[in-house]
Amino acid sequence: MLTIDPSSTRSGGSILGDKTRMAQLASHERAFVRPSPTAGTLGGVARRTRESIRLCEAAGYDTVFVETVGVGQAEVEAHALTDAFVLLALPGAGDHLQAVKRGVGERADLVAVNKADGERADAADTARAEYERALSLFPLPETGERPRVLTCSARTGDGVPEVWQAVQDFLDKSRARGLFEEKRRRQTRRWLRRAAEERLRDAFFGDEHVQHALSELEEEVERGSVSIPAAAEQLLEAWRSVKKP
Repeated sequence: MLTIDPSSTRSGGSILGDKTRMAQLASHERAFVRPSPTAGTLGGVARRTRESIRLCEAAGYDTVFVETVGVGQAEVEAHALTDAFVLLALPGAGDHLQAVKRGVGERADLVAVNKADGERADAADTARAEYERALSLFPLPETGERPRVLTCSARTGDGVPEVWQAVQDFLDKSRARGLFEEKRRRQTRRWLRRAAEERLRDAFFGDEHVQHALSELEEEVERGSVSIPAAAEQLLEAWRSVKKP
């Protein structure tokens, strides 16, 4: 279980308290729970989440859960890391509006409406119907089938086995149609580009010539004597002048 906690924009710290909330799972001899901070990374995951997944697979774990920070529509990066992307929804949270939002909703392979127990059972069923109607408005995914929408209760356990079986069914169909391997190939290509972008960004802002030019340009931008696009182009010129053979 790889859990992602948001980092404070002020202090930079994270609570990383998921092991406390998952006391039984964290102490199980066949389970591994690792919380990680976002540390400024967008998309609901951490910078090294993909590498952590591969490390867990190499260690022999055949099932790896990635719990994102729950950032809503920006959580699409998690889709590029996982084989099955499950959207966990809540009843009574403006479902008719949340369900039709583009982004994470149209990327979901399965929607599970949690807290379907007690007084919220009817609200959960209403949310399920809202999501089903919303998903019918999106283009069909490459599987050719609409994502299933189920209700469950983490408190009572009702519906949880059905959600897990739906995940297994989705993976089985993906493998049978050759979509599983193709998705992993696309993910590999995507993360190669992301890794290159990260290293280029680190090298760019770590260069002393760029740092010197940046400190001067920041003051000019603040005074309004240079526009931001022009300042950015000057930074690139400073970088190019150093890297020219």
